[in-house]
Amino acid sequence: MRILFADDHTLVREGIRPFLQELADDVEVLEADNLSGAEAQASSAGKLDLILLDLKMPGMDGFNGISKFTQSHPGVPIVILSGHYNRKDVIAALGYGISGYIPKNIGGMAMVNALRLVMAGEKYLPSEAFSESGPDEDESIFVPPSDPAAQTEDPRFATLTQREMEILAHLIEGETNKEIARALDLQEITVKIHVRNIYRKIGAQNRAQAVRITLQAGWKNPTA
Repeated sequence: MRILFADDHTLVREGIRPFLQELADDVEVLEADNLSGAEAQASSAGKLDLILLDLKMPGMDGFNGISKFTQSHPGVPIVILSGHYNRKDVIAALGYGISGYIPKNIGGMAMVNALRLVMAGEKYLPSEAFSESGPDEDESIFVPPSDPAAQTEDPRFATLTQREMEILAHLIEGETNKEIARALDLQEITVKIHVRNIYRKIGAQNRAQAVRITLQAGWKNPTA
């Protein structure tokens, strides 16, 4: 798997790189710190499987940088990584053909799982960007699958107890039962029981499916 990752902050690239390598056994990460560097890497790389772009890095010129990549690499999933985002930006980026919009403050393994969704042909959007808009924001009839109003009405998540919601939040971060037990000061067997209950309530057969269902629903832990 060949991934192009462009961000003008070295520390961000160094921090995210190990998580990108979790996506497959043979991941090759090509890096750049500006748009022209990213274009050069893409041109010499041949086939790309995933493109990650920082929306605010030098040369992006708003969404024009995204447009260049959607035209030069049709069919390749393009994901925006951003430290700051709002409803307008997310909707505008969707119009340019992106497959995902991921906040940089998301947990590492949550990012991996979001990228796996994108690689499977689905879209990942931050549900927080579609909370009630401010007075200066343009209202839109576009409602993504992760719309917060939908998640509060979803019976799968409405039946979770507070403890189950806490554990589900750790599951999304990719933590093992042992790590969750340590973090919440519980016995591991207690965590296993809660995990089984979570599977049953949200209709998941295993850990990966539980994470997938949760990410698709745009669920956000209300106890956080």
